[in-house]
Amino acid sequence: MENQRPKVGVGVIVKKDNKVLLGKRKNAHGEGSWCFAGGHLEFWESVEECAAREVEEEVGIKIKNIKQSTYTNDLFEKDKKHYVTIFVVADWKSGNVELREPEKCECWEWFVWDDLPSPLFLPIRNYLKKGINPFD
Repeated sequence: MENQRPKVGVGVIVKKDNKVLLGKRKNAHGEGSWCFAGGHLEFWESVEECAAREVEEEVGIKIKNIKQSTYTNDLFEKDKKHYVTIFVVADWKSGNVELREPEKCECWEWFVWDDLPSPLFLPIRNYLKKGINPFD
């Protein structure tokens, strides 16, 4: 455990028409839970670059107005994983939502912020505890 370090994840809250985009995870920790698009921050990559890259890779859309929101400290006890998740909020710019990584995600859907599906991925549950509304 001495040499282990937390990983850095980026969660992207994509907004369009007063809704946010969520995908249902599969074949990874948090399987069956709903999450924002996102992934690991790469070496020498900015958070904004990571957000745009991950959204395009996973969903096939472009985003704009990327703004940092907050971070969460996420301990996945069952999987023995530790992440610091940096959240950004962005607006949909162009493109149609596609399931580009069907081995990792079951589907993508748009949801009203006050009526999110369950179960939610741990980082999103931790984000919600902070009481931040991406539409404010």
